[in-house]
Amino acid sequence: MKILIIFILLLVNITLFADQYVNGYYKSNGTYVKGYYRSSPNGTKSDNFSTYGNTNPYTGEKGTKKYNNYGYGNSSKKN
Repeated sequence: MKILIIFILLLVNITLFADQYVNGYYKSNGTYVKGYYRSSPNGTKSDNFSTYGNTNPYTGEKGTKKYNNYGYGNSSKKN
């Protein structure tokens, strides 16, 4: 039972560090943008909350943006 509790606590802590909170700010046109959570930057687009197939755990919104492989697997190279 102890091991199960420790495992759950570790899993929760890992999840908490995977996201970043962005403070609210004012845009140049005076519009206020409320603070929000975003996935931590890691050089990939496939795990962003807004990518199709993913769901934002904070708002429940489903991702709508199409994933693009950004040239990976592209066999046509120009020399």
